[in-house]
Amino acid sequence: MSLPVKPVCKKALLRKDGTSIIFIQYCHSLAKRTLLNSGIAVPPNYWNLKRLRINADLPAHYGNAEFLNEQLKNAIRIVEDILTFAAKKEISDPLAFLKKVFKPDLDLSSLEEKAKDAELPKVNLDVFFQIDEYIKSKTKQVTPKMLHVYRNMRDTLKAFETHRKKPVTFESFDFNFYEEFVEYMMYEHVQRRRKELIKGFRISTVGKTIKQLRIFLRNRMRRKIIPPINLEDFRILDEETDAVYLTWNEISVIYQLDLFGHPHLIKYRDLFVLGCLTGLRFSDFSIIRKEDVRQGMLYKKQCKSDHWVVIPLRKEANDILANRLNFNIPNVCNGMFNRHIKEVGKLAGFDTPIKFSHKKGNKDIITIKPKYLWITSHTCRRSFCTNEFLAGTPAELIMKISGHKSLRDFYKYIRISPEEAGQKIRELWQQRGDIEIVSRKPDKLTCII
Repeated sequence: MSLPVKPVCKKALLRKDGTSIIFIQYCHSLAKRTLLNSGIAVPPNYWNLKRLRINADLPAHYGNAEFLNEQLKNAIRIVEDILTFAAKKEISDPLAFLKKVFKPDLDLSSLEEKAKDAELPKVNLDVFFQIDEYIKSKTKQVTPKMLHVYRNMRDTLKAFETHRKKPVTFESFDFNFYEEFVEYMMYEHVQRRRKELIKGFRISTVGKTIKQLRIFLRNRMRRKIIPPINLEDFRILDEETDAVYLTWNEISVIYQLDLFGHPHLIKYRDLFVLGCLTGLRFSDFSIIRKEDVRQGMLYKKQCKSDHWVVIPLRKEANDILANRLNFNIPNVCNGMFNRHIKEVGKLAGFDTPIKFSHKKGNKDIITIKPKYLWITSHTCRRSFCTNEFLAGTPAELIMKISGHKSLRDFYKYIRISPEEAGQKIRELWQQRGDIEIVSRKPDKLTCII
């Protein structure tokens, strides 16, 4: 099979003396091609485009056509020999090697030495090296929290490699790998930083890991670091998550809670209520500054989505910011916040047993804990969205603050009980005035014999 190498003479590249250089064109791919100077130049009118050679009637002062055509054939053979040599030696970038060593009068016996001296950079195709490079490339583009998500994906994949006792390479990523990796994450992976030994992720965590793996692989494919991989079968598993929210009455109880005997909890309580009243993520409401508040509105650029939100501040939110915190937001970490806000919930009396379940393979894992133990920093956003939804605020407006891109994802986020759903429907019926069926006389029945 012949190589995609041919001579070209372009009229558009006409020089001052009326000649154009004849180039040797090599098409490495549709996107990669290069032109190599053959050292021969003739007027374009004497270039035979069909036969790809110089016409025999070339004026003598430009050179002998037969001799020049032989030189051109020799240059093409040199290009083909360089490419054949590069393929045989498995040179990672044959195009760069060709451009570096080609000369019309190249001595082919010197190729071995030139290959040693070229010192062309080789692509490191180790999967975990490439993941680290991917994370580095994202450092200035995403939040530290997202970098942590990428590292979790890498560490889980590394743990799977150790478990299977076989290296993970880019050739590994097929449907069999996907099934083995998902099964490992569900049943075998040991969760770190746990007081008790817990094996296996929830389905939602498995889905997030697969999602990040797919994004990484597609990034490497787009950069042409690796060849295309069919990822159609790498399904992102998901399940509806169970999570609590607090009603406005419960938030009010926490807001007015007497913490005289527990002063260390005051700042956590105030931050929590502020989150419930604004719908911001912990990463956003924990860094509010005085200049973010203007004319009763909070202007905040969200860390995760990187877009601006404008939130009207309730009287209680203003009170927390201006009076309780004096616009001096305490510096607390998310883990410490979650630990202490559970204490606040316990003191508030939120001890009703709550039962939640999650899937592990085809089994339902049921967990029952008092409500205060389910409360986290994320409860703030969920409470804001659910309470506003129940109050009749249009979903599209709530999404402007929550950052959800689709109604489907937003409605997954809303947490209302069957009783609340029933009550909401009753209120809508009352508003429409059609809660009762208007009575009327029964229609006469006609009997046809």
